[in-house]
Amino acid sequence: MMDDALALCNSPALLFTLADRLREKAVGDTVTYVINRNINFTNRCIGTCRFCAFRNPEGYVLSIPEILEKIRASIKFDITEVCIQGGLLPEWDVFNYCEILENIRAEFPHLHIHAFSPMEVFHAARNGNMSIKETLSQLRKSGLDSMPGTAAEILVDRVREEICPEKLTTHEWINVVRTAHRSGIPTTSTIMYGHIETLEERIEHLFIIREIQKKTGGFTEFVPLPFMPYNNNLGNGKNISTGIDDLKLHALARVVLYPHIRNIQASWVKLGKKMAQSVLNFGANDLGGTLMEENISRSAGATNGEFMSVKEFKVLINGINRTPEQRDTLYKPVKRP
Repeated sequence: MMDDALALCNSPALLFTLADRLREKAVGDTVTYVINRNINFTNRCIGTCRFCAFRNPEGYVLSIPEILEKIRASIKFDITEVCIQGGLLPEWDVFNYCEILENIRAEFPHLHIHAFSPMEVFHAARNGNMSIKETLSQLRKSGLDSMPGTAAEILVDRVREEICPEKLTTHEWINVVRTAHRSGIPTTSTIMYGHIETLEERIEHLFIIREIQKKTGGFTEFVPLPFMPYNNNLGNGKNISTGIDDLKLHALARVVLYPHIRNIQASWVKLGKKMAQSVLNFGANDLGGTLMEENISRSAGATNGEFMSVKEFKVLINGINRTPEQRDTLYKPVKRP
């Protein structure tokens, strides 16, 4: 299978045609988006990831009232989801994360809470001397509905040892995600590409995601995330993926993950709005969320904004003769009056 994937990468015309056909077969001509609010509750972090430009030892930690006020300010936009992620605070364990969830759930019971990466779950479990299963059980009881599948980067330990040596290993990431799925917590899945990894390692990552999905069915989507090379010591402005790289990876993801993962998302924050629109013709079928405040990519040099309105989503989607559709976090259509 690895050889077939490599052969497709060397035949882009065939790859692109196949990806678009499989996209149409899987989801038709509908392109989805979610109205959500992103909140990065702290930029302080004990991590040492070389690609991170968000970490600041002298940074901020939002209080519970500050988090709730940000959500209140977003309600007028009819958000259906709040996405919560942050740096790793040295003293935090599961009870700190649960406190955030419980306060959001108490005031906004209708919102879907999409929160805490596998690394944050791993950190909370380690600090609290709890198992991953126990930690996830506590988070779910406190209001966690689903998790972002970030912190994956490249699921190859050779790469992880160089770009994020103190982060959870490939095996540990897989364990957190599988345990979440088996605990009834769906997650997204991601890849961060365009730095030191090889094409073969990108493909290996895709097949790992595929095998997890075949066993658990817990991934809602796959999101390719191009590496942002600015303001960090991994990129220094040098490692920049090309447009053809972006098109190939989204297309290859559609082919390798078909039919196990239906939704391939184009990250407009990372790709830019025009490139995100373009990859909808190369296997992708979702444009992600409105976000309303996205700080991590912006810190690493992304210049595509922190918010995209529903009107802009519709313009981009209609511009390629596709049908826009608002969805919730789990890809169920949201009907508006």
